[in-house]
Amino acid sequence: MKLSTRGRYGIRLLLDLALHWGEGSVLLKDIARRQGISLSYLEHLIAPLIGGGILKSTRGPRGGISLLRHPEEIKLSEVVQLLEGPIAPVECVNNPEAYPRSDLCAIRDIWVEIKKATYGVLESTTLQDLVERQAEKEGTARVVNGRGRCCPKRLPKSIRKSAMGRQW
Repeated sequence: MKLSTRGRYGIRLLLDLALHWGEGSVLLKDIARRQGISLSYLEHLIAPLIGGGILKSTRGPRGGISLLRHPEEIKLSEVVQLLEGPIAPVECVNNPEAYPRSDLCAIRDIWVEIKKATYGVLESTTLQDLVERQAEKEGTARVVNGRGRCCPKRLPKSIRKSAMGRQW
């Protein structure tokens, strides 16, 4: 399965919102600027995410978009299915009846395994996991405090080493 720009940019949009969790609504133009994605493209992505119960949109002077649920509750499998459709490398995996050779095809078994592995990774990864991975790459930790705000916190020097042993 190859994710389209729609899926990749949609996940980047949601990661940006997760990084700003608890700060209220975020303007879509600010996300577009931070992520280097055109505003008009992002505008097309928010409708299915609102319809899928992931985002909410608020109008007015303090308007913008925000996550409807905590980043820990939003799985990448849900996001990808909303934006991309079924998670399968080929059509015969989801619709074997349409292919008369499906029961006799050894290659289809491999496609089914690929779908299961891909789904397993996406199902076990939440937006909060991405927030934590992003923090590791930036050398910061993002912790949710008692007020639901996501606060950057500098990691100890020993943790800020990359895999190559460099300091961040």
